[in-house]
Amino acid sequence: MPDQNPHPVNRPATLVVCIGNELVADDAVGYHIYRQLQQQNMSEKIRLEYCAVGGIILLELLSGAEKLLIVVDAVQLGALPGTLHIIPWEKLPVNKEHAVSAHGIGLKDTIAIGQTLYPERIPERIILIGVEGQCFDQLGGEMTPQVKAAIPAAIRAIHRKIQEEADE
Repeated sequence: MPDQNPHPVNRPATLVVCIGNELVADDAVGYHIYRQLQQQNMSEKIRLEYCAVGGIILLELLSGAEKLLIVVDAVQLGALPGTLHIIPWEKLPVNKEHAVSAHGIGLKDTIAIGQTLYPERIPERIILIGVEGQCFDQLGGEMTPQVKAAIPAAIRAIHRKIQEEADE
């Protein structure tokens, strides 16, 4: 007999998706955050994923069981490099010139498409934890020092958001 409950209690309630190309300067910040989170003892209620490119591929990672989606990525919002942005879905800016993400289709558009095509998969809460980048065009280049220095703060912000969700 098939499983009658498509969302068993023991399935992860939080999905953390780190996006970024590890070979491209500041775009690698999501990859480095992912690698550090992998080494930490995360709760079984948290699923950690890495996505080299964002965009519509993000929707494939959603099972419908997640209550919270945290997307971690390098962003270009016009702040100083290394600035940490913690933005709930409702407040994500829509920028017609540049997507919030450096990966083509932006997070806001991706989730809007997901809400139309797969409304049952979209988590109740979505948060972007973005690190303001500066250099996105140097293949094999190192992250700028300000972006690299923001990694510990980004990891703390991820843990804080996960804890806030657990406390609710």
